[in-house]
Amino acid sequence: MRTRLLPLLIVLMAAVLLALGIPLAVSLAGAQQQNVVVDRIDDTARFAALAQFVTDSPDGATSAFENERLATLSSELRSYYEVYGIRSGVFYRTGHPMAQAPAKWSLPKEGEVRDAFDEAKLSRRSHDPKQVWPWQRRTLVVASPVIRDGDVVAVVVTDSPTGQMRSRTLHGWLVIGAGESAAMLLAVGAALRLTGWVLKPVRVLDATTHDIATGRLKSRVAAAGGPPELQRLARSFNEMADNVEDVLEQQRAFVADASHQLRNPLAALLLRIELLSFELPEGNKEIASVQAEGKRLAQVLDDLLDLALAEHTEADLKITDIGGLTAERLAAWAPTAEAKGVRLVGDCRPTTAWADPVALSSALDAVIDNAVKFTPGDQTVEVTVASHGDTSTVVVTDHGPGLTDEELARVGDRFWRSGRHQNVKGSGLGLSISRALLAAGGGSIAFDRHEPHGLKVTVAVPRSAPAA
Repeated sequence: MRTRLLPLLIVLMAAVLLALGIPLAVSLAGAQQQNVVVDRIDDTARFAALAQFVTDSPDGATSAFENERLATLSSELRSYYEVYGIRSGVFYRTGHPMAQAPAKWSLPKEGEVRDAFDEAKLSRRSHDPKQVWPWQRRTLVVASPVIRDGDVVAVVVTDSPTGQMRSRTLHGWLVIGAGESAAMLLAVGAALRLTGWVLKPVRVLDATTHDIATGRLKSRVAAAGGPPELQRLARSFNEMADNVEDVLEQQRAFVADASHQLRNPLAALLLRIELLSFELPEGNKEIASVQAEGKRLAQVLDDLLDLALAEHTEADLKITDIGGLTAERLAAWAPTAEAKGVRLVGDCRPTTAWADPVALSSALDAVIDNAVKFTPGDQTVEVTVASHGDTSTVVVTDHGPGLTDEELARVGDRFWRSGRHQNVKGSGLGLSISRALLAAGGGSIAFDRHEPHGLKVTVAVPRSAPAA
């Protein structure tokens, strides 16, 4: 969630900073150009004031006094060009120069300078030139009319280079960019803190939910910061977890108590049936059937009690030699397999993993028992120990009738037995107990087909240390 929320916040903050920074940069460029234009207007006004006294055309005769004024104007224009590098000139309405600097500069027939000149002939200063951006190598043209007795007699034109102005604008943009970058870094830091503050309770809640889903029902959401709504959600989740744990605890207690309390009456009933069998003729089928059902009921009660204890007891995990433990269970089941004519073959290579030895032994007993029970005589049950990355596995493969897809989906459920195996001894709780014992230690049990016929059961336990 953080990877989705954080980019959204960063994009929004970047958009806000750009919305503020771009107009500021445009305004800065406009202000720099306006300052230059104002200076050029002042300069052209001063030159226009000097040119007012030079009234004769260059083709007519001029007095010595007028020649002195023209010389003064020319000298001012030359000094202006030498100091500032700005081309300037005073041109008659016909376009002929009165004075200009540099001396070879003349009024072009078209272009921005000519447009400004023509506009100034209409007795108004030329419009402000277009904005010059730092990447544009353009000049600023400003023209002012020279008015005498209400008539425009000449026009002062300045053509200014923009290198320094563009440099100042670029420098100002760099300052703005640095400020925007600093503001963006602060915004990213604030976004990181904000998302961390908002999502911390969510991460804690997610981790706790995973713990409870994997069987650690004692896990609770620790007190953490965050918005008040998420804090209330955490408290509500803890209350819900407490209620669920209480319900499950009551269910386990009920199953354990019921199994324990029923054992005594059932034992007394079986004893009375045994005594009654002495009064009946030997080999009575009905009494034998009743005794068999009574023993089966006693086995179911014992398995129910084992299941309740398996779901309640925490696993005692330790580093265990899976290969050695499996070899021990194969040796224990070898006589049973030989009595039925089943070959029990094992590849128990040494490998270690984190497991509860008692729970793993019980699970292997249930799996091997089923494999031997459903494998016909003269067939083989194969047991293989292997390591695969983070897990160690014990694979038990038989050559029995196997299960259909529908049966594979239900195998391991409580009290479930295939309709084809109802006459086989068992309560339908052995694999459920094995699954509960393995899950308590982070292990698992999986079922699959074994071609061409049979069942493959995989018991897996983690090789990594359990989380604290």
